[in-house]
Amino acid sequence: MTARILAVDDIATNLRLLEAKLQAEYYEVMLASSGPEALRVALTQLPDVILLDVMMPGMDGFEVCRRLKADARTAHIPVVMVTALTDSAERVRGLEAGADDFLSKPVDTATLFARLRALLRMKQVQDAWRIRAETARQLGMDGAAAPELGGSGARALILDVESGESEALRAALLAEGLIVYVARSADAAFAQLAPGDMDLAILALPADGDEILRLASRLRAQTSTRDLPVILLADTAQKAAVLRAFDLGASDHCFRPLDPNELRARARNQIRRKRYQEKLRADLDRSLEMAMTDSLTGLRNRRYVLRHLQTLLRTDSAAVLLIDIDRFKAINDTHGHQVGDVTLREVAERMRDQLRAVDVLARYGGEEFMAVLGNSQAAEAVVVAERLRAAVAAHPVEVDGVVLRPTISVGVAVGGPHSMIEGLVQAADAALYRAKEEGRDRSHLAEASDFAPRGAA
Repeated sequence: MTARILAVDDIATNLRLLEAKLQAEYYEVMLASSGPEALRVALTQLPDVILLDVMMPGMDGFEVCRRLKADARTAHIPVVMVTALTDSAERVRGLEAGADDFLSKPVDTATLFARLRALLRMKQVQDAWRIRAETARQLGMDGAAAPELGGSGARALILDVESGESEALRAALLAEGLIVYVARSADAAFAQLAPGDMDLAILALPADGDEILRLASRLRAQTSTRDLPVILLADTAQKAAVLRAFDLGASDHCFRPLDPNELRARARNQIRRKRYQEKLRADLDRSLEMAMTDSLTGLRNRRYVLRHLQTLLRTDSAAVLLIDIDRFKAINDTHGHQVGDVTLREVAERMRDQLRAVDVLARYGGEEFMAVLGNSQAAEAVVVAERLRAAVAAHPVEVDGVVLRPTISVGVAVGGPHSMIEGLVQAADAALYRAKEEGRDRSHLAEASDFAPRGAA
């Protein structure tokens, strides 16, 4: 998983060492040597994660973090504080400033990359919802309200198999205003979490943590618990298990001995993030259902998908798939519009089942559809196009005794950040035309000449 990382430290040697580690894992690295410079780079470059030194002259890391989290343009960027301080009170201070995690100097390479992977997974999901919400706001619909700052009223489950820490954990969470439940086995915890109505899980890691790691993996594999924040409580000697848990989907961790204030701060941050994501999703779903949905197929409409594409291309690459049902006019002319409408709905459903939740599939007009894939390259987009084509052709459509075998042709075009929408759609349209010329029921990737302005020699 590649990403753009901003590293901030007033000591040049530390910056260069961190830069070398990150570049060795193929991250794109930006550097800043002071708090004001970090704020300036964050605002202009919008990195995916910020690694922020705490002890800097002038403006320290705590103040930089507060300003980043107070600005709507950078509030969504995860911040990891890098510090030589080991005092728990300093960690709490950073968490209350908005930091997502801490790394101790000297930075352990395995821990660094485990935390980056976990934070980037989280940010990818939140970015998808944030971009969609921004699209809705640009179209004049209500945006999401700011999330509640505390955890009051949230439901938390503690899994304590053998450590005997449940009472201390429960007391800390009750002081934050949470409703707290306790489970004594992984199976019991899963049964309570599976319905998807919990806001947080605290997993106390025993000496043999395999069962807990399996639970973390099960939670991420199930739709109802995929976005559930999971905090591990572990011994410092269990670092390898904690790193493995991050790869399996854990959200955060606390090391023993338990600091109740630190646990409360971490729980508060995780619940705030979950509530924000849920608010984005709920507001967006309601707005789109009212104004941005094609009534026949249930897909997004042309207006929405073009605005979404415009938003994506401000900072990222995107693939456009223009999709046309082959010989659809003959279906309408021969069997009538009712059969044609059923065919449109069935084709739309088959394609929607093949795409990721972060992709957007829209009815572009008539029998034409558009799929927009964020952060996609040409090879990946062509694979998706072929998957859509195969899914549509896999089974016949039966309507009132009429058996049809619909197929689609697909034109694929990929543009980088700041690409012009008109040129990208034009190139996809040219590739679609070529796919139809070559016999239909196929996909075609746009060629360089397809991006030329119309009428150019």
